[in-house]
Amino acid sequence: MKYRVILAASAALGILATEASAASLPAIKNSSSNTVPACATPGRLMAFAQARNSRIANSFDGTATEYMRHGEKLKIRWDYAFFQMLVETANLSFVGDVKPSQNNFAGLGATGGGVPGERFDSVSDGVKAHLQHVLMYSGEHIDDPVAERTRKVQEWGVLTKWQNGIKGPMTFAQLTRQWSPKDRGYARDIAAVADSFYSKFCNGPDPRPELVAEARGNRGVAVDAAAVTPPTPDSTQKGKKIAERAIADARATTGPDRFGLGAGSFGATMPSVDKPASSSPPASFTILNGGTDTVASAPQGEIKTASAAGAVASAGADTLAQSAGTAGPAASTAKSAAATAKSGCRVWQASYGGQKAVIIQAVNDGQTNYTVLDVNEGREQREVAAYIAAYAKDGKSVGEFQTSNKALSKAFELCPEG
Repeated sequence: MKYRVILAASAALGILATEASAASLPAIKNSSSNTVPACATPGRLMAFAQARNSRIANSFDGTATEYMRHGEKLKIRWDYAFFQMLVETANLSFVGDVKPSQNNFAGLGATGGGVPGERFDSVSDGVKAHLQHVLMYSGEHIDDPVAERTRKVQEWGVLTKWQNGIKGPMTFAQLTRQWSPKDRGYARDIAAVADSFYSKFCNGPDPRPELVAEARGNRGVAVDAAAVTPPTPDSTQKGKKIAERAIADARATTGPDRFGLGAGSFGATMPSVDKPASSSPPASFTILNGGTDTVASAPQGEIKTASAAGAVASAGADTLAQSAGTAGPAASTAKSAAATAKSGCRVWQASYGGQKAVIIQAVNDGQTNYTVLDVNEGREQREVAAYIAAYAKDGKSVGEFQTSNKALSKAFELCPEG
């Protein structure tokens, strides 16, 4: 009982911390006290995005550079617009109504129900359209906007009454309430992405510092190669070692009672959702208990579509797109191995970017697959249902955990190596 009380208290504190972060999202416009931190560079931001989605198309390699380029010209907090873009596009995987070829990074004009929204000729145009739309929310009039959606909202005065009721500088937190009014988790999603970047990636070396000069119009600047070489992950790391490390981390953070699951915390079943197949590319996964090092794809036969199932945020005054909670997951980078022959079970890992984790069990061609899926607080059911619809037909949730490490520890109890 004491252990469960501690867990409940920790979860409550986590929710409060996330809510506080969401409430403190910065003002849209730059000021002397509201500037983009120097560590938020295109190189670090793209490395961060790729860590969340290893299958980002090469055509989007310059996305963060364009956010810095146009964001500095418009004098807004383009870093938070970039984080919003990751939420809107499910980490540049484009798994909802908007397709990659549209270069529509904010779902402009995509109001759900299969409406794809606007199309822009280039990544640069799409980024500029997003940033102009964000700036418009702050009350700035946009002359000759790139997006038709921005022009209409301005001409029709859709936001005027709401904007007049805002006291002080318009913040991203206020923007989210009107951008997607029925999605209470939207601000939390953006805050969680921002917290993840600034707590983990901002302190590391910039793998491509030359992109800062490129964003400011200085191409071809010579760079010290030694200064831009990113840390290289241990490509020889085997699934067994990854599992051992995850379990060791779980022990260190939760103590010896970490397997003492309370009644009702194991065996809960989430509803499965049927979704027709699409041309969306399947995400890569990490097999955490395998053999020789090769890149692994999702279990054969389970991939249907990365499209989200379930609720789409209802249109408000200017609802623009589905948020990450209604989009398919960006799966982990595949660094561990796939066994050449099938065994009785496998452990996989995928993520929607949240802090909590759910274990999903699915049987495919005689093999039982356990996926540790990172989910967002308050959106667990939708994200689990979307994942099952896309990747694990007839699957079910068999446990919910406060961290990925705890979930991984349990997954390897259910599917021990050898």
